[in-house]
Amino acid sequence: MIDHLVLGFSVAFTFQNLLMAFVGCIVGTAIGVLPGVGPLATISLLLPLTFGLDPITSMIMLAGIYYGAQYGGSTSAILLNLPGEVTAVVTTLEGHKMARAGRAGAALAVAAIGSFFAGTVATLVVAMAGPVLTAVGMAFGPAEYFSLILLGLIVTTVLAQGNLFKSLAMIVLGVALGLVGTDLQSGQLRFTLGFMELFEGVGFVPLSMGLFGIAEIIRNLEDPENRAGSVARVGSLWLTRKEFKRSVPPVLRGTVLGSVLGVLPGGGLALSTFASYMLERKVSKYRHEFGNGAIEGVAGPESANNAASQTSFIPMLTLGIPANAVMALMIGALMIQGIQPGPRMISEQPTLFWGLIASMWIGNLMLLVINLPLIGVWVSLLKVPYKTLYPAILMFCAIGAYSVNNSVFDVYQMVLFGIAGYFLIKLHFEPAPLLIGFVLGPMLEEYLRRTMVLSRGDMIVFLERPISAAFLAISALVLLAMIVPSVRRKKDEALEE
Repeated sequence: MIDHLVLGFSVAFTFQNLLMAFVGCIVGTAIGVLPGVGPLATISLLLPLTFGLDPITSMIMLAGIYYGAQYGGSTSAILLNLPGEVTAVVTTLEGHKMARAGRAGAALAVAAIGSFFAGTVATLVVAMAGPVLTAVGMAFGPAEYFSLILLGLIVTTVLAQGNLFKSLAMIVLGVALGLVGTDLQSGQLRFTLGFMELFEGVGFVPLSMGLFGIAEIIRNLEDPENRAGSVARVGSLWLTRKEFKRSVPPVLRGTVLGSVLGVLPGGGLALSTFASYMLERKVSKYRHEFGNGAIEGVAGPESANNAASQTSFIPMLTLGIPANAVMALMIGALMIQGIQPGPRMISEQPTLFWGLIASMWIGNLMLLVINLPLIGVWVSLLKVPYKTLYPAILMFCAIGAYSVNNSVFDVYQMVLFGIAGYFLIKLHFEPAPLLIGFVLGPMLEEYLRRTMVLSRGDMIVFLERPISAAFLAISALVLLAMIVPSVRRKKDEALEE
């Protein structure tokens, strides 16, 4: 592993890769600070730019945006009581109370230090777990991969926010959209509705930019302008001896929780922050301070979300399974470059795999160094009205969608998916599972058909192979564990009426 990490750092320490890591961290922090933008929309916007970059360089930049957003989200949560990221919602509970008590600097400092420590540990976890999972994945056949992808889709459905059945509907819709285009075995067009432009399938970039760029702009324009609120004074960025001592155990616990839960498909990031906060409320000696600015309520969740953002790369890099919608975008970026994430990635793309892992540690160090000195810049950014931001975002969306294939049809696709995404949000359908289903759907079909060819159409093969049968059993148990309580709840409500 040491030799592999040496290779990774030799790749990551080139000027171009260091520059792109820095750019990714700065952009990620900025969009994390700005509520209503987020890494999904930003990475979707920047996907067209990655075509002209080396695959390693582009992934380092996109990864920097992703975990940089986890850092940035805490800034607006603490200073303005406005979470820039969903993972920063928990931080508002204690962080803004600390800011109102004159300890905003301490809250920002512990968020940055905890995130750096958690990111460092999680990077080592990724480095150690990657080869192990890759070795396991190499033993998989088509049946095992089909069952694993099915498990990933079901877990994504279960852990997604909102209604279970709506999440399931989004997964199914995503899978259906992924099947549009030319059948690779027969060469026949399917589900194209007569549009020849869809012979290669629905565009990944127009879909993602529409769902997470255009739709978010429309939704944000509905909200009243609320960024003009007062920003808390930062004050000293130093922790007192007591605050530092109180912060160490929550940071350690949050790091462990985030490292484990980040691997889960679906809501691992949000789940890790909420789990860390609830754990601290139960085990802290100072739980009577929770709700009034307990530093444990910032240190634990911020460490957990940064650790989870790093370990969410594990299933994506080693098995080709996205742990969340951002990882689905990462897979899309790699596939556009002709690289298929999976068990063969370490052997076929060692410089990409280990270079990306090494860049995670470098990026975390950059974030620690640049974030606290630039607090004044982020405070100024919080005061920018949204009406000056969205026209520029719209322009970049249109340019990005067009530049992929030099096709106006792709711009139309983006607008259509943007309008559809807006109505999905209004109807409380979460779009993220749709994107994961879109990425995994074609893979699910491919492995199903391969298995059927090898077994000559015998479906029992999925149960005859032990690993496949285990994945299917877990899928059934997870689904039942969520459906049964929901059905019982509805029956109870019907009886009460």
